[in-house]
Amino acid sequence: MGNDRRDQLKPSWRTDDQPLKERRMDQTVENKAMAPKAAPMSESEKSAIIGGVLLSMLLAALDQTIVAPALPTIARALGHAEYLPWIVTGYLLTATAMAPLYGKISDVYGRRPVIYAAILIFLFGSLVSALAPNMLVLVIGRAIQGAGGGGLFALAQTVIGDLVPPRERARYAAWISGTWAVASVAGPLLGGVFAEHLHWSLIFWINLPIGFLAMAIINNPLRKLPIAAKNHRIDGLGAVLLVVATSLLLLALNWGGSAYPWFSREILGLVACSAVFWAFFALRLLKAAEPLISLDVLGNPIVLAGTLSMFLLQAANIGASVYLPVYLQSIVGLSVSESGMAMLGLLLGTVAGATFAGRMIPRFVHYKRIAMIGVSMAIVCIGVLSAIAEHASLLEVLILTTLTGLGSGTTFPVATVSVQNAVDRAHLGVATGVLTFLRTLGGALGVAILGAVALGYGLPLSSEGSATHIKLSSALPFVMIFLTTGITLVLALIVLALMPEKELRGRDEHAAPVLAE
Repeated sequence: MGNDRRDQLKPSWRTDDQPLKERRMDQTVENKAMAPKAAPMSESEKSAIIGGVLLSMLLAALDQTIVAPALPTIARALGHAEYLPWIVTGYLLTATAMAPLYGKISDVYGRRPVIYAAILIFLFGSLVSALAPNMLVLVIGRAIQGAGGGGLFALAQTVIGDLVPPRERARYAAWISGTWAVASVAGPLLGGVFAEHLHWSLIFWINLPIGFLAMAIINNPLRKLPIAAKNHRIDGLGAVLLVVATSLLLLALNWGGSAYPWFSREILGLVACSAVFWAFFALRLLKAAEPLISLDVLGNPIVLAGTLSMFLLQAANIGASVYLPVYLQSIVGLSVSESGMAMLGLLLGTVAGATFAGRMIPRFVHYKRIAMIGVSMAIVCIGVLSAIAEHASLLEVLILTTLTGLGSGTTFPVATVSVQNAVDRAHLGVATGVLTFLRTLGGALGVAILGAVALGYGLPLSSEGSATHIKLSSALPFVMIFLTTGITLVLALIVLALMPEKELRGRDEHAAPVLAE
């Protein structure tokens, strides 16, 4: 009887014939399950985290726009003007390629150490760029900046996804759009002022105080940010394959039509090599024990459609925003500064569209219809602009571009929330990283496609990809550019229509047992 009583007192997980190693592993799991949960965060702490990550995201966004006005000054100071495009390309390559890696790494090690690493890498790159004695060191510094900046883009949205349930998350998409809007307006202004009146290196020195301020803001509250209690590992080979494949593709898109003809051996060779590495990466996803990007995430129809719609929309948006100032200068007759001011309609319209959609999403069961209606309006407006491009007045262009931005802007919160709502917290970083990656890649592809259209219809371009300041006798190149943009938006609308809808999780459903970092 004594033995029977002792057996009753044994823990349920323990048996006499169970190996000691298995008993220890089970005990570890039980201890983790009984670990104290993270202390709940106050609304002020959540706001501090969101403000801090958006400030860090502003750093990365600014450095995509602040450099361009200073390029001539930098060329005079450092020489070797033929390598100027690499100041932009170096940043773009590493920022795009690294975005999905940060998502996976943050799922494994938690958001706080990874976002700190991204900020520090970015600031180190800024320091190298500011102190650069020659063009080579500056290009290296810009590549290091991009390696950190790619993480800041992805992690800002991922952290917001951790803090706010999908049903309430859409309204923060307007904050992200506003961050991009500030960078788009303030970047060229600051870059021009620093280069012309002060010193070009200030465009990099300014990152240091902003970066340290962001770290100070998020330091304490970010400690409370929960992480999933699950062990993962990073697929190093898959990461290398992804970075190489992306870099080769972006080089082809950047050099095609400017440094080399599209059908030259150099461009076709880059595309072919990129395809080979993409094939190896796909094979690695199928064979790896834990692939860099989960097949469950890639195979999710909502994730697939949401990221593809964002890819197409960004291709249309960025491509149009590059060539719209050229149209305003060459056909409408505005000066460079006036065309920059006229771009505010498209920019502010996009922010307003994202804000409107973010507020409306929680009120609609079929929330994707908001984006479908918005994109449909954008298609109509860009179609009208292509029809009247030859004789459009400035007022007509402003109205049509503002409405185009308003319509297309509705897609950003819908696609982001749909993708994040479709996956569990363990895969939130990966899904958001893939979304950020395709959004950036779509922008590069859009500029390349519209550049090919522009060249095909006789629009002269300089090596930096912008039209020379001449008065054109015909608006046909811009008619075709606007039509191509409209076709891309139609494809985005089709993908949105095919995207399944999943009911958005609320605050109670969002909560999950997690361990504090």
